Amino acid sequence: MVTTSIANSGPSPDEPNGQNQTPPARGRGVPTPKMNRGLKGFLNEVGREMKKVSWPTKAETNRLTGVVLTVCILVGAILSGLGFLFGLVIDFITKGTV
Repeated sequence: MVTTSIANSGPSPDEPNGQNQTPPARGRGVPTPKMNRGLKGFLNEVGREMKKVSWPTKAETNRLTGVVLTVCILVGAILSGLGFLFGLVIDFITKGTV
């Protein structure tokens, strides 16, 4: 018969004794840090973050604005065309004439 001696180093995780347990949070979700800096601290932090932004040049802004407007016009034209075609198909199905 083999006997082993295990030193009792405290309660195992499976057998809680109530000493090292933390009580459950009551009605509190995720803990949030306290903000004691106020509006001035917030605005200073916003200013620091805005300095880190890489702003586009005027030429790049104009070019990208043109791209956005062109895509918007194309999508509008495609959707208008599809709406017209589907309208014709529905009129043909429901009324029998175009």
